Amino acid sequence: MKILTSILTLAMLSLTVLAADGPIRHVVHFKFKVDADKALVAKVVTEFAALKGKISAVEALEYGTNVSPEKHDKGFTHCWIATFKNAAARDAYLIHPDHQAFVALLKPVLEDALVIDFVVQK
Repeated sequence: MKILTSILTLAMLSLTVLAADGPIRHVVHFKFKVDADKALVAKVVTEFAALKGKISAVEALEYGTNVSPEKHDKGFTHCWIATFKNAAARDAYLIHPDHQAFVALLKPVLEDALVIDFVVQK
């Protein structure tokens, strides 16, 4: 029985590792400072969109501003969804110099950020 349990445990761990190596969605929400310069916020949007063309690890990038009538946004106005082949590609993106330059541009106008990454399940 212990052998069967060990085999099943190993099988489940293998499936977990395989699932973790699947496509990653990197979902980012921004809340900008109330007094943030509107031109700089617009530049942040433009520069974030430009990362798709600068960093090959980014397979897809979608974004927009909140249009929900539900009023549960907690002040977050902008949302970005980046797709990566796997966690390694996402990790390469996070440390890429162009991403780091973007973060430096963003920081002065950012009030808060919410980031959730998940492995795509189908």
